[in-house]
Parts: sequence; structure tokens; C-alpha cells
Amino acid sequence: MSSPSTSPNHRWWLLAVLALAQLMVILDGTIVNIALPDAQIDLEMSDGDRTWVVTIYALAFGSLLLLGGRIADYWGRKRSFMVGMIGFAIASAIGGLAVNTEMLLAARALQGAFAALLAPASLAILTITFPSGKERIKAFAVYGAIGGGGAAVGLLLGGVLTEFASWQWCLLVNVPIAALAIVGAVLFMKESRAHGNTRYDIPGTLLVVAGLAALVLGFSRAEEGWGRVDTIGFLVAGVILLAVFVVVESRVSNPLLPLRVIVNKVRGGAFLVSTLTGAALLGGLLFLTFYFQIVLGYSPLQSGLASLPMTAVIMICATLLSQILPRVGVRLPMTVGPILAAAGLFYLSFITVEGDYVVQVLPGLILLGVGLASVFVPLQNVALAGVEEHDAGVASAAVSATQQIGGSIGTALFTALYTSAIATYLANNPPSPTAQLEAFVDGYSVAFICAGALMLVAAPISFFLIRPSREDLLKNAAAVHMG
Repeated sequence: MSSPSTSPNHRWWLLAVLALAQLMVILDGTIVNIALPDAQIDLEMSDGDRTWVVTIYALAFGSLLLLGGRIADYWGRKRSFMVGMIGFAIASAIGGLAVNTEMLLAARALQGAFAALLAPASLAILTITFPSGKERIKAFAVYGAIGGGGAAVGLLLGGVLTEFASWQWCLLVNVPIAALAIVGAVLFMKESRAHGNTRYDIPGTLLVVAGLAALVLGFSRAEEGWGRVDTIGFLVAGVILLAVFVVVESRVSNPLLPLRVIVNKVRGGAFLVSTLTGAALLGGLLFLTFYFQIVLGYSPLQSGLASLPMTAVIMICATLLSQILPRVGVRLPMTVGPILAAAGLFYLSFITVEGDYVVQVLPGLILLGVGLASVFVPLQNVALAGVEEHDAGVASAAVSATQQIGGSIGTALFTALYTSAIATYLANNPPSPTAQLEAFVDGYSVAFICAGALMLVAAPISFFLIRPSREDLLKNAAAVHMG
């Protein structure tokens, strides 16, 4: 892999360009959340289609990221970045001009596909631009903070745009952002690519996309019953296809996901934590948005502002963590972080129809913000520790893929549990003027509890598996011992 030199000043400008791209990709996972009630009315969407607007983006993004990582490695990272950014802007424009549900869903899938090319190219460029030392830690801290805070920023920006413009602008806003990032890439970005075996693993790509799609479809079908033939069939098919994918990857000469990237227990642990965090974050924030607007009657702007404390906490904690991380290591924050985030989600499960924001919501958001920052800031660096240069793109893709895959599966799973909880509540309680809202709140609470339980599982994984050795980090050219 060629490693183009970049002047010290240009490196930080380049970081700003990469951060802008990362922000756009991450916030698009949530920016439409607040716009969904308005979009649902405007396009006459069903509740199931409303959820798919979020899920199909995460599914396309996550399932194609591994291929996107390989394309970035082989085709050229700058070229992949540029094409991904242009395609993302075009898909966003199509979504912003959507006149029906099918057009919006198609645009969201296209956004996810181009994001799958853009995201790994960005992270691989960051990895080779900041190869070692304290500057690397600062750069990854910025990138990680955007990864954790971008979802919450999306909620706020979505609220502003929906309130003062229209829900369509939650998609159209990407066009000027992409234009700015493209100009920055032309000015500051140099081309780099991997050499050697550069063939693509098409069977692996088809298997992983089909397997993940089957899992998400299975969980989405579960809204109508876990015992249905199609629910069980899709879930079983998903597991089988992913198992075959692993077998194929162990035998082909040019695997989409080389098993050597994930068999290392530190990196494997980081990928598991990333998957669980993505599920809890994307799934949890979706239902919090619905609670604000449907139950509490918040406007889109009020709903976005209500999520702002979590964003602020993430940014503040990310700044502090980037300073102390070289001294305390990664294991402590990545163990304590999931516990704090889970505590925040469990706290949110005590919401009521009356909804006192300061008492019932704010403490949970603060806990969630501290916990997410503690996970996201060190996560990228840990997941890439010890990766061979030839695999930088695919390893970078795997980090983002696990978050998006977790988010798509988590959203589908939580939606099924939420729907089931509503049906159970209405069946077991007498009709009343507030019964429907109480049923919604009961469903949101179930979703928060399940998200918190998934988040809690990440703590022992971090404690027992994430112990990066000095050799791992030196192999990645990191000069600071973080274990």
C-alpha cells in the first residue's frame, strides 16, 4: 500500500474533510427519524414502511461495507471517496424529491450503498494519514466522537430542517455538504491503494448481503408473530447463509473478509462491542424520537433539542478521554462505558405518558452520552490495532459495518418487540382515553430495556477480550501504549 506524504498543516485540513464525510454518513442514519412522522403522513406510509426508511439505509450500508472496503483498497481510496460522495449526494437528492414510499426507500438504499464505499475509504485515509503517536490518538478521538455524536446531531438537525423547511430537506441538506467535502478532497487528499492480490470475492459478497437481509426481514416479520413460517424461515435462512459465508471466506484465496482480521480476540471483541452498541444506539434513539413527538407532543425542533444534551455530553467526554486515554488504556473505558450506557437506557424505560423531561429523560440521556463516548473514542483504534496494511480498508469497513448491521437488526428486533408489547397492553387493559398512548409508552419501555440489555452484554466482552498488547499496537505503528 502506498502511503502518500501529507504536510502537517494539510493533514488537519484533511481530517476536517474526513470528519465532514463521517458526520454526513452517520447522521443520515438518524436525521430522518424526526422527519418520519411528517413523511409518513405526506407519503401515506404504513408503520412498517416507516421503520424501513431507517432500516434499509443501515442494511444496505452495513451489508455492502466489506465490499466497499475492498474496492477502496484496490481501486484507490481517494477515487472511492470521490465517487462515494458524489453518489451519496445524488441519492440524497432523489430521496428529497420522492413522491411516494417506493421512491424514498429506493433512495435510502442507494444512500446506504454509496455510504458503504465512502466510509471505509475515509477511515483508511485517516489511518495512513496519522500513522502513529499522539496526533493519531487525537485524530481518532475526533473521528470516534463524530461516530458517537453524529447520530444525536442528526436528530437535532432533522428537527431544525423539518420545523423550518420540510422533511425533504433532511435529505437534500447532504448535497451542499457533499459539495464542500468534494472540494476539500480535491485540495488536500492524495491517492493511495493496496497492491498484491486485488481480486474481488463476489460469492462472499452475495452470501453476506443475502444472509443479513434475511435476518433483518425475519425480525421485521416477527411484528406479526414469532411463530410464523416466514419469520422462522427468514431467520433460519439468514443464519445458514452467514455460516456458509464463513466457510467460503476460509477457503477462497481473495476473501471479502479475511478471517485473520477477526480471529484476533482483541479485534473480535471490538467488533462484537461495535455491533451491540450500534443496535442499542440506533434502535434506542428511534423510539425516543417517537416518544417525544407522538406521546409528549413535541414539535420536530423541540424533539431535536431534547436530544441535544446527549450530544453535548459525548463531545465533552470525548475531549477528556482523548487526553487521558494514553494513561488509563482502552480496557477500562470500554468496560465501564457499556454499563453506563445500559444504565441510561434502563432509566429511560421508566418514562410515562405525562412525561417529565427533566426527571424522566435527561438523566438517562446524560448516562447514555457518557457511556457511548467511553466506547466510541477508543473503539476505532482498538479495532484496527495490529491489522496488516493490505487489510486496512476491509478492517476499517468491518468497524463501521458492525455498527450498521447491529443498527438494522436492532431496529427490526426492537420494532417487533414494541409492536408485541402494544398488542399485549391493549389486550390486557380496559379501553380508556389514554389507553393508546399508554400502550405506546409500554412499547417504548420494552424497546429501551432490550437495548439496555444488549448494551450490558458488551461490558464483559470488553473486560475479558479487549486487552491490546504492545505488539499489536506497535504493529499498527502506534507509538503510544494504550493497553
